[in-house]
Amino acid sequence: MPFNTEADARVAERDEWPYAPAVGVGPLRFGMTVDEVVEAAEVLGQSSVSECPAGPAVFSPTWKIEVHRRGVAPSAPAVTAYASQAAGLFCVAADAVHGPQVAHDGLTLVGRDLSELERDAIAHAETVDGHFRYTPEGYAGPADPGVVMRGQRVGHVLRSRPLFMVTRDGAYTEWDSLPHEEYRNGQFHA
Repeated sequence: MPFNTEADARVAERDEWPYAPAVGVGPLRFGMTVDEVVEAAEVLGQSSVSECPAGPAVFSPTWKIEVHRRGVAPSAPAVTAYASQAAGLFCVAADAVHGPQVAHDGLTLVGRDLSELERDAIAHAETVDGHFRYTPEGYAGPADPGVVMRGQRVGHVLRSRPLFMVTRDGAYTEWDSLPHEEYRNGQFHA
């Protein structure tokens, strides 16, 4: 993938985090409390915690933990994690520019041009005789239900901002569990 913009160049300097479906991503494990998320996220940088606005009555109170990289000028959070009172950590979003790089079965997911990611997801599925899936918004990604692809505008390009998830209290699917702050007409505006 050639780097064409200043934002692309920063993508090359990412930490690499492993992803294990239904277990976690990087140092973050699904089910962690807010305090455990803040402690684990210290490997990346400084965290701030805020309460999310009340959502549907089926969901227990939810907190947003924003993690900013050390040594980076004030910028968007590298990682945004969401934990509910009932389920603990249920969602981790990796910022397209500042977030760690995460791969799923060899397919890099963070900060990719969405059309290139779609092409690579199709090619990967054909190579391994596997599958890929589209989100309701039309973003391609792994067939893993714990990976919900989102778009984030970076300059004039729409980049991938994956959410790594498990279902939270009262939800049937990861899509149903999507935090309200991450559901903005298919695009996250940085």
